[in-house]
Amino acid sequence: MIPSRKKVLFLVPSFAAGVGGAERVITILLCHLDHSRFECHLALVGEGKAFLEDIPREVTVHHLRVSRMRYCAPAIVKLSRQVKPDTILSTVIFLNAMLMLARPLLAGRPKILLREASLPSAFLTQVARNPRILKWMYRRLYPKADQIICLCDAAMDDMVEHLGISRDKLVRIYNPIDVEMVRRLAEDAESPYTGPGPHVMAMGRLQREKAYDVLLWAFSRVLKTFPQAQLAILGEGPLETELKKQAVELGIDHAVALPGFQKNPWPYVKHADLFVLASRFEGLPNALLEALALGVPVVATDCPGGVREIQRSAREIVLVPTEDDVALAAAIVAALSKPKSERLSSRQAAESLSDFDLQNVVREYSQLL
Repeated sequence: MIPSRKKVLFLVPSFAAGVGGAERVITILLCHLDHSRFECHLALVGEGKAFLEDIPREVTVHHLRVSRMRYCAPAIVKLSRQVKPDTILSTVIFLNAMLMLARPLLAGRPKILLREASLPSAFLTQVARNPRILKWMYRRLYPKADQIICLCDAAMDDMVEHLGISRDKLVRIYNPIDVEMVRRLAEDAESPYTGPGPHVMAMGRLQREKAYDVLLWAFSRVLKTFPQAQLAILGEGPLETELKKQAVELGIDHAVALPGFQKNPWPYVKHADLFVLASRFEGLPNALLEALALGVPVVATDCPGGVREIQRSAREIVLVPTEDDVALAAAIVAALSKPKSERLSSRQAAESLSDFDLQNVVREYSQLL
């Protein structure tokens, strides 16, 4: 007798352009889970089609069509009664909280998995608009889930120490890196850069935790050594206007490009001379993993989160203190001064990423689901 497939409902905020790493990770999982074992459903709270074409046809997509995340609980309840999932996996704090509030009304008592994409203590103290409410959500609602997926060991420790969540509730699963896909798409286009360079790039939503303001200050120092250097920051977000204004005020706008969200950002990564992650804190940065997979040198901040755990596997990452534009500039200059012959090959770089191997991560998620 062939066992019936497990019904799994994935809850995601949106597939709008400019979405973050959480949406990319869910897309990768939906592409690589065994659909003979799992009947997968994807529910989107907001509009947006940035990754929908990448979703396998075996996955049923549902649009909750609510205007704000705070209003989605009734729609989640309605969908659960329609789909009757065995497991629901949600990601991002507000959506996780709405799911837990709706849990008493869900059909069939499904297993609830919450994926925590950030480092809660840093998020609460540095960027959250309503930290008291969010802390209440973490403390009161998260423990009611069956399991909480953290992206790094640092996030697990953080939730235990700062939120009092039992370690028994927590499981660490790293983000996966689909090396073959990244390499294939990196070859889809010629170099997007012009001019002699060197070319430096960063990638991620334009928001405070990414510390692009610090990166711009650092890059103004880099130009004193490399006057023809160019910086590209890929992504969309609330700080776009502010960052463009800062570049003008620093007199470096001629050397800084903000090309927005790129469906295929990997040609930018592959043809860069250096990838920089200047963040104030991170969960587990996908963009950094992708840069390593393409053999691109990396300078990153030693910020709270999973960066140091990545460096344990990829020793070539250069780490500097957070919010220190002088140290960041010095590290960038030093990295750009090294001959390209010292760069790791993409094969060597990929070998250092075994902890983030796609098949291992998919297997870990499959066991939970």
